[in-house]
Parts: sequence; C-alpha cells; structure tokens
Amino acid sequence: MITINVTKAKNIAHDARRTARSAEFAPLDIKATIPSESVAAEAARALIRTKYETMQTAINSATTVDEIKAVMP
Repeated sequence: MITINVTKAKNIAHDARRTARSAEFAPLDIKATIPSESVAAEAARALIRTKYETMQTAINSATTVDEIKAVMP
C-alpha cells in the first residue's frame, strides 16, 4: 500500500499554484507599466489574485490528496 504525505502534496500543489499564477501575471506585469492599459491590467491582476487566494485557502484546508487534486486546474 502506498501512503501519500498530505503535507508534501500540499507543498507540491502550492508550487504548481505559484507557477500558474506567475504565468497569468506575466503579460499583465508589462501592461501595468503602460499608462493607457494600467487600469485594466490592475483590474485583471485583482481577479487573478482572488482566484489564487481562494485556491490557496482550499489547498491549506484540504485533508486528502483527492481534495488537493480537485482544487488544482
């Protein structure tokens, strides 16, 4: 029988979450420096932050690997 360490699984999920978040932020980081696009870019960044904060909370509260998998995109 294989036993999965949920704490390590959470750490792996958080690393994957951070990587995905960074990829979504990358194009907006550039747009945020352009005056005509900065307001829209910041609004989009706020939505991304909320999405990944919710995901982080769900990962932290997960008690099984299946719950962690369900949270990840």
